[in-house]
Amino acid sequence: MRLSLLVGLALASLMSTPLGAAMASEALSPSEEAIYAARLARNKIPGGDPYDTMEAVAGAAHVRPLPVATPPTLPADVLEKAKAYALANNSKTLLIWRNGKLEESVYGPGSDAATLINAKSMAKPMGAVAIGRAIKLGSIKSLDQPAADFIAEWRGTPKAAVTIRQLLSMTSGLAEQGAVSDPASYMTRAYLSPRHDEAVINDYPLSAPPGTRYQYANASAELIAVIIERATKRRYAAFVSQEILKPLGAAGGEVWVDRPGGLAHSGCCMLLPGETWLRLGLLLLHDGVWEGHRLLPEGYVEAMKTPTAQNPRYGLGIWVQGEYVPRRGFGRPGQMLGAVLHSEPYVAKDLFLFDGNTNQVLYMIPSQNLAILRMGDAPPKSPEWDNSYLPNLVLRAITQP
Repeated sequence: MRLSLLVGLALASLMSTPLGAAMASEALSPSEEAIYAARLARNKIPGGDPYDTMEAVAGAAHVRPLPVATPPTLPADVLEKAKAYALANNSKTLLIWRNGKLEESVYGPGSDAATLINAKSMAKPMGAVAIGRAIKLGSIKSLDQPAADFIAEWRGTPKAAVTIRQLLSMTSGLAEQGAVSDPASYMTRAYLSPRHDEAVINDYPLSAPPGTRYQYANASAELIAVIIERATKRRYAAFVSQEILKPLGAAGGEVWVDRPGGLAHSGCCMLLPGETWLRLGLLLLHDGVWEGHRLLPEGYVEAMKTPTAQNPRYGLGIWVQGEYVPRRGFGRPGQMLGAVLHSEPYVAKDLFLFDGNTNQVLYMIPSQNLAILRMGDAPPKSPEWDNSYLPNLVLRAITQP
């Protein structure tokens, strides 16, 4: 029987069960049930988070400072406008880097260069970089290696057809993101359970054949930690520390794990200083090479920036410009899930970016050797955050002096 038919039959059986229905395979102890209940309660509080078990992600023993442009090459009024926009939008940090030097470093009230910032879904490109590093080290063969080579629980099931590339590009077929509220839902357990690893591996369903549809979901990104740990025989935090942060000379932080000694969340929930995220972007801006040392395979960054037919604005953990739309959501093209305002197209066609919830953004523009980072709390609802304002403000100062 052909694989496509097998997948189709399995999906038909799956879809006879409501996607929100409980299909629990993980058995929680009474203490774990109490932790789960507490996380559910905190998750319902606006601005609250369920993080209760954090694991250290060690940085470099000696953080090497990035060089500073003295004086800046960008016009003073442009830098002042960028600073004002960032601070008006509850930013904890704004960093502007150009031609090898920091042009501007701005920190909001109560924040400084050492402040740990929750990157939200900016953790997804970190996972994509981790996969690239594991490929460079030989622990993973390629992006097109079946995920089931490492997730043995999927062998002999329709999920055996899922590749690592499909997980990173959100085309795995795993059901798209929805509300996290029903305690019995696979979606809630795959996020909040103290055994979320078992929930995301065993219970998170396919809702489309692998490779046929873009469906934004934390679940696909959460499985990256599973693959990294099983492929490298190292904990996810240790791998990110040893193979990414330390080579970049970057400061460390922490990541949420489902339970002590359990699985790290790789789809969200990593807290690092702003400059550490900037360095990750600079690694991509330099095609995976840092200070003459290649950390990522040749051509890997280009693969990250290459969108799929299923979503021409999303590559491997990162967003690209694509055809202009005033509002770009995180879900399938046309969906308004988490839609972000773009008042105009980006001035630079080669711009790509990290983009996380509450407007955690890192813009990278290779043609101008430019990177701009904004991270912090959710901006005010009015006036609305405009994802094109900061990069276009700076780009026009460079390209239209």
